[in-house]
Amino acid sequence: MKFSNLHRGEIINLLKNEHYDVLIIGGGITGAGIALDAQTRGMKVALVEMQDFAAGTSSRSTKLVHGGLRYLKQFEVKMVAEVGKERAIVYENGPHVTTPEWMLLPIHTGGTFGKFTTSIGLRVYDFLAGVRKPERRSMLSAEETLAKEPLIKKDGLKGGGYYVEYRTDDARLTIEVMKAAWDKGAVALNYSKVKKLVYENGKAAGAYIEDQLTGEEYKVRAKKIINAAGPWVDTIREMDHSKTGKILQLSKGVHLVIQQSRFPLKQAIYFDTPDGRMVFAIPRDGKTYVGTTDTFYNNDAANPSMTVSDREYIIKAINYMFPEVKISEGDIESSWAGVRPLIYEEGKNASEISRKDEIWESDAGLITIAGGKLTGYRKMAELVVDLVAGKFRLEEGITYPVCQTKQLPISGGDIGGSKKFESFVASHLQKGIELGLSKKEAERLVRTYGSNINCVFDLLAANKDEADQLELPLELFARLIYAIEHEMAATPIDFLNRRTGAILFDIHSVHKWNEQVIAYMAEHFSWTEQEAARYKAEVETALIESVIPCDA
Repeated sequence: MKFSNLHRGEIINLLKNEHYDVLIIGGGITGAGIALDAQTRGMKVALVEMQDFAAGTSSRSTKLVHGGLRYLKQFEVKMVAEVGKERAIVYENGPHVTTPEWMLLPIHTGGTFGKFTTSIGLRVYDFLAGVRKPERRSMLSAEETLAKEPLIKKDGLKGGGYYVEYRTDDARLTIEVMKAAWDKGAVALNYSKVKKLVYENGKAAGAYIEDQLTGEEYKVRAKKIINAAGPWVDTIREMDHSKTGKILQLSKGVHLVIQQSRFPLKQAIYFDTPDGRMVFAIPRDGKTYVGTTDTFYNNDAANPSMTVSDREYIIKAINYMFPEVKISEGDIESSWAGVRPLIYEEGKNASEISRKDEIWESDAGLITIAGGKLTGYRKMAELVVDLVAGKFRLEEGITYPVCQTKQLPISGGDIGGSKKFESFVASHLQKGIELGLSKKEAERLVRTYGSNINCVFDLLAANKDEADQLELPLELFARLIYAIEHEMAATPIDFLNRRTGAILFDIHSVHKWNEQVIAYMAEHFSWTEQEAARYKAEVETALIESVIPCDA
C-alpha cells in the first residue's frame, strides 16, 4: 500500500484491527524518528498525528541542523558534543534534505562574542562536534569578513568567525523519516486526533482516535503508548492524569522572508541583535530569511502568528547589522511562526531555557518525550526506544536489537552517502529533460527527492497530459502528484507549505497556481464543492497570515 491518503480507509482499517506493540502520538520529527527506530528493531508500530505531519514545530524552525554554537555560551557542553555529532549522521542519511552551509559570525566591539572567545569557542565547537577537517573553523580579519559579506556593519567590526552549519528543509526531513518508517512497515496517519486514552488493568493500552477529515471515531490498541506530541505533550498527560512535576513552557519564534534583490545577502550570517541575542540571516532559493524571535507564548499552539512587534524586532535587527539595506515592512514577502516546546525553568527567560530533552513516565506507563531539538531527533528516538525495548524484555522476555538508524538512509537518501550526491544529481538530469523539464527544473527535482526521483519522473511521464489540461508547470505538477500518491498530502496547504515550502519561499507561485492545485486535489479526493471552498479559504488565510501580522 502506498503512503497516500487515497488509501485512507484501508489505513484506518489497519489501525482499528491490528494490535500494536507501540502507538506513537505525534507526527513531527520526534514521532517520525521513534517510528523508524522502533519499526527497524522489529516492533509493530502505529503513529497518529492530529494535523498534518510536521505541521507543529517541525515545519517552523530556523531550518538548520546545527551544532548549537550558542549553547557553549550557556556551558551546555554535552549538548554541543551530541548534536554536533548527530548533524553529521543526519546529513549522511539524507543529503537531499540537508546541505553544508558556511556561516559567518561577525565580531564587533561590545558584541556577544569577542575575537578571542570566538576563536576559542569555535575551536572547542570543532572538537566537541567532531567537525571534519575541511569544515573546521577559520578566523577572519575585518577586511576578509567584509569580502565574504559587504553588507555587514563596518562600524566597530573587528573580524569574523567562519564555520560550517547544515541547512535543512525541516518539513521534508520529517516526511522523509516518516516515509522510511512506513516503508519498513510502520502504519502512520495524519489528521487523526487522540480524544481519549484506553486503559487495561490501570495501564495505558491504546487510544480513541477521531478522524479530523470525516469525524469517524475508532480505537487503536497498543502495548506501549509514546507521547511525542511536541507542544501538546501536556495535553496528552492531562488525559492520563499525570501532568505533575515538570511542565512545558512554549516559546514562539518568528522568521521573515525577503526577496534577495532587496536584501542581497551573499553569505549566511549569525549576528548580534541590539538587545544582545543572536539571530540568523540565510540566503535560500532567491530569498533571504531572518530569525528568530524568542518570546514566551501561551496562545493556540496550532496557529502561532507573527505580531507587529515580532516584525519590528527582526526588521530592527536587520537594519542594525546591515545598515545599508534599509529594510521596511513593505519588503516582507512572507513569514512563519512556530512554537518551541521547552521544559519550564523558573526565573529564566525564553532564550535562557535549555533545549535539552527529557523522558517522563507516568504510573499508567505513558512514556512522554519532551523538549529537544530538530538536530537531535535520531538520538532522542534511540533513547525512547531503548526504554521501551527494556520494558518488553522485562515484561515479556522479548529481546529487540539495538538501534539500527545510525547508518540507515531516510527515504530519498539511498545514494551511497553525501560524497556521491553531486554525481547522483548529474546522472539523473537527462530523464527529466526528456520529459520536457528544463535542466534547472530537473535539477531542482533531483535535489529535492534524492533516490525517489525515478518514482517522481515515472509519475510525471504517466500523467503528463493532466498537467497540460490543468495548464500547470511540469515541475509543480510532478511535485503535486508525488505528494498525493506517496507523501500523504491531504489538503492544499499540506502541499503548498510542508511538501514544497512554496508559501514560505515562492509565495508568488502560490497566488498564481493555487486554484489549479485545489482543482486537481478536489478531483482526486472527490471533494464536495463545500470542501473545495473550505480548502480554498484555508489557502487564502495562509497567504494573508504570512504577510500581515495577526494584530495589525
